[in-house]
Amino acid sequence: MCRVLPIAPSTYHRAKDLEICPEKRSLRSQHDDYYLSEIKRIWQDSKCRYGVRKVWQQMKADGLKVARCIVERLMKQYGLQGIWRGRGKITTNSRDDQKRADDLVNRNFNAHRPNQLWVADFTYIKTLSGWVYTAFIIDVFARAIVGWKVSNRMNTDMVMAALDQAIADINHPKDVIHHSDRGVQYLSIRYTSRMTDSGVIASVGTKGDSYDNALAETVNGLYKTEVIHYLKQNWTGVNDVELATLEWVDWFNKTRLHSKIGYVSPF
Repeated sequence: MCRVLPIAPSTYHRAKDLEICPEKRSLRSQHDDYYLSEIKRIWQDSKCRYGVRKVWQQMKADGLKVARCIVERLMKQYGLQGIWRGRGKITTNSRDDQKRADDLVNRNFNAHRPNQLWVADFTYIKTLSGWVYTAFIIDVFARAIVGWKVSNRMNTDMVMAALDQAIADINHPKDVIHHSDRGVQYLSIRYTSRMTDSGVIASVGTKGDSYDNALAETVNGLYKTEVIHYLKQNWTGVNDVELATLEWVDWFNKTRLHSKIGYVSPF
């Protein structure tokens, strides 16, 4: 073999020796093998969504002392990369002449306790059987999805189902601010009456400006990136979108690391 290949016999025998006795390899090589196995585990557990930053943060959370540059080097070397979120589109169907609540948030998406501020929005998914819509309500303090609904109708019933789920989870909310855009569903009499009856305070941003509901837009973007555009190219309809959303919300709330809350999961 050494006669055919342009390598020295000593190099060949050294490589075979290390293959038989891996403990003779350099400490760096041995550490790389261990770190790589952990990197692959974390990356695969995230369904290949995590990039360098979150893989590294998860390794630290697991008690592994490793430099970020090592994680970056190994992921690049073995072709492991996360997914990138593109820019979303404005999807608000609003009416300027419709009565609405004031903007109580003013782009200050901070909260000092759970159930102090919720943000709500919905997004569109194109499927083989037509458009499907997913509504979310997010608790700003915990960065948790507290209500959601998938439907083939972009109506008040859809957003109310998400609201009812959020209200039921905390049992009689008190002074929770619910912030949304000017979507007609959120300004409907049924929806606003449900909030009033439940002790939820309405707050409404301005038309067509994603910054006025930035956190909800961010979650929509993550959902489209980590579920809709990533898992499939052809969704059949409500049922498979709903199942994938259920699994993602559970992972989002219980496992996914969130940088805004110190790289921990909401629950």
